[in-house]
Amino acid sequence: MGSAVERTDEHVREYLIYRGFTSTLKNLDSEIKADKEKGFRVDKIIDQLQQFIQSFDLFGLKEYWLYLDRRLFCRLEDVYRSTVNKLRTSLYRYYVINTIQKGNLEKTQEFFQKQALELQGQAEWRDWFILPFIPAPEQNPAFSPYFSRQWSDTFLVSLHNFLSVLFQCMPQPVLLSFDAEVQKTTSLSEENEQFRQLLFALQTESRDQRDVDDMVHHKLPAYVQNMDRLGDTELDLVSSQRAISTSATPSRNFFSTFLPQGRRTPGKTPQVTTGSSPSQAVVGRKDPPISQTTKSKEAVQAKEVKPVSSQASTSEPSISQSQQSTNQQTNQQTHPRHKRIQDHEKERKELFSKPPSQTSEKKGEAGEMEPPVETSGEAPDSSLNSRSSRGGAEGGGLSVEQPFIKLSQEEYGEHHSSIMHCRVDCSGRRVASLDVDGVIKVWSFNPIMQTKATIMSKSSLLSLEWATKPDRLLLLGSGVGTVRLYDTDAKKNLYEMNIDETHPRILSLACSPSGSSFVCSAAALSQSGSSESSPRLPIPVSGQLLLWDTKTVKQQLQFSLEPEPVAINCTAFNHNGNLLVTGAADGVIRLFDMQRYESAMSWRAHDGEVYSVEFSYDENTVFSIGEDGKFIQWNIHRCGVKQSEQILTQDATGPFVLSGYSGYKQVQVPRGRLFAFDSEGQHVLTCSSSGGLIYRLTNGEPALESVLSLGGHKAPVVTVDWCSAVDCGTCLTASMDGKIKLSTLLAQKS
Repeated sequence: MGSAVERTDEHVREYLIYRGFTSTLKNLDSEIKADKEKGFRVDKIIDQLQQFIQSFDLFGLKEYWLYLDRRLFCRLEDVYRSTVNKLRTSLYRYYVINTIQKGNLEKTQEFFQKQALELQGQAEWRDWFILPFIPAPEQNPAFSPYFSRQWSDTFLVSLHNFLSVLFQCMPQPVLLSFDAEVQKTTSLSEENEQFRQLLFALQTESRDQRDVDDMVHHKLPAYVQNMDRLGDTELDLVSSQRAISTSATPSRNFFSTFLPQGRRTPGKTPQVTTGSSPSQAVVGRKDPPISQTTKSKEAVQAKEVKPVSSQASTSEPSISQSQQSTNQQTNQQTHPRHKRIQDHEKERKELFSKPPSQTSEKKGEAGEMEPPVETSGEAPDSSLNSRSSRGGAEGGGLSVEQPFIKLSQEEYGEHHSSIMHCRVDCSGRRVASLDVDGVIKVWSFNPIMQTKATIMSKSSLLSLEWATKPDRLLLLGSGVGTVRLYDTDAKKNLYEMNIDETHPRILSLACSPSGSSFVCSAAALSQSGSSESSPRLPIPVSGQLLLWDTKTVKQQLQFSLEPEPVAINCTAFNHNGNLLVTGAADGVIRLFDMQRYESAMSWRAHDGEVYSVEFSYDENTVFSIGEDGKFIQWNIHRCGVKQSEQILTQDATGPFVLSGYSGYKQVQVPRGRLFAFDSEGQHVLTCSSSGGLIYRLTNGEPALESVLSLGGHKAPVVTVDWCSAVDCGTCLTASMDGKIKLSTLLAQKS
């Protein structure tokens, strides 16, 4: 990754020079020089740590490690926290050992004095406080391993490997994948060239084989080249039929006896009768040698009379028997011809006694040799039927495979009023659902659906969000200016934070992926009161966007909302917590840089309020749903530029309406998530009047392509969520009648 960063920096410098952005280039160079991450070069980071250790700079060493912890280590899962702590302990021990080896005991004592409060409670440091007072610590059995070269080398290699794996697993921006794409394109080009050469070799081999087959075909006896589906005995039979028909009745009456009424059309070409495919017809039209002209004419005449023999053999057995007896008499009279036919029959048997593969090849060249006499009239029809059935299966029988299969759908019915929020935790094990009565249910669905906790609130609740670390904690935002941190395992409130009395409505909560902080959106009371069932007024109310620390339970800062403080309806972090996107009541989407805690960009997104926002899978775009009924994809690298737009029905965007008896209508403004993506970001789940709808993102026009309707609801669905933490994806759809449907989907990999 470090080499890719360096090359990308060079490309950026070249671009800035090309554009003439000299001041930007100077700022870039100065920031690169002061870059603490050293361009993600692990070797340079190790060198920096060793430089602090060799110069006995304890303060610089601690500050640099704290920076790495804030920037990198805090975003890791909890299971890796012990590894980070072990590396920090080894780093401090490496510093202490270096001070003793260099004979600088003052720095050794300074280390234990400054770190006493932090280290005295840790078991792994309990025996180390006597180290400055031991005359020869390198000979002490407890400390001698740390003075060896092997221990120091092992530690540095372990730290190097840990950082390398961490950098490789970090999500990279699109620009950094340029080198990987170039290498991929190069490998694909080489692979295509290999396939092209292989195809050329196969075509050459096929062409040579075809030439050999043509040579074999030309070496066949002359009578085989012009042989029809009729066998040699049938040729004799036709000759006897001609003799009988000439002596008994005219040929016209003979045809009228054996042919149906619809087939009395003389003069058909031989290709129509005998050829079952165009290739066979072409082969049948090969010009015979001049010396075999007489035999060719006899073969063509036999083709013209072929339907007569087939019909006679299948419909009139008695006439066929008389014809065959007459045929035998004729053969006895014409002895030379009979002998020649027997010779040909012998050659023919030798020809067809070859292996089946060779026989089939020669059949394809010579126009399919004749079938037995009994099935000569049925073989072409059966071959056509089988060919047409294959064509139907291969052509018209194909259907577009659905990307998901709905395996099951279960219902959670513990709520007795309309649902506002329904969210799955990060692990995919628990669900928290909130209704308009302020009742919160925490429940699990794997392996069975079971309620874990019920939270009753005296004050109205407007928002909820799962904490990321640990994932058992639940943030609850009320309508009286408080946020509670609830432990779902212990079933008790841990903290209750008072936000702001002037802005009592906590509309949205979003926890940072690092778990160290959360964002809270607080809004003032609307002019019509705090009722959540009626639509909002067109005049946006005042609001605040605050950042709170979950460890100290204190407010860190208040974000600046330009051009005026406005109520923020929805918030969402990206995967690492560096970016925060918000949708407000004034229709503006704001993107915040969470490292500088300032607004990076903002743009007018919807006519009316923004109800729901989410980052895309690659985090290069943002999706939003607004009061104007539009589902829009925005490019975050080009402020206010739409990539796609789709108009949705009111059932998907709200306000949601539930009609009752005597003209009663219940109206609910969207509060929860209105859409959710699958694990790969290619499909989106939205609300509807009867259940969830799954669309495929097309990146074109239209922006959404309907894939699957989950159904199952009798009331409008007001919020959705999609959990991909387990093997089978789970879709949650919650409606205004208090019912939550849990649909288990199986993704079909194409």
